[in-house]
Amino acid sequence: MTGGDIAGLIAAGVFALLVLLLAVPILKLGRVFDEVRTSIRSLSDGATPLMDEVTATVSTTNQQLKKVDGIASNVSDASANISALSSLVAATVGSPLIKVAAFSYGVRSALGSRRKQGSSGRRSR
Repeated sequence: MTGGDIAGLIAAGVFALLVLLLAVPILKLGRVFDEVRTSIRSLSDGATPLMDEVTATVSTTNQQLKKVDGIASNVSDASANISALSSLVAATVGSPLIKVAAFSYGVRSALGSRRKQGSSGRRSR
């Protein structure tokens, strides 16, 4: 064996040691990637049912909002009808009531002034 062969063997041994030293971090990195893959899979498996529940909740909420919109529309129509009815009642009943009130005031005033005249006439006699 010559000096070159020994140097070659030493170089090969150092190279093998270097490969072994680099293999350990590469194996650990492979385990890290496996853990990351497992975590992503579990997140994906957990997110899918959650997304389905959110979709169902949003759909139900939209249906309820449509019902509330219908109720609000009906309330708006009812309040418009009540307003029209109160205007009709005021126009129909209000005018005659004002006339009756004015007539009764006139009658009370006339009777009141007659009583005053009658009372003052008796005093003067």
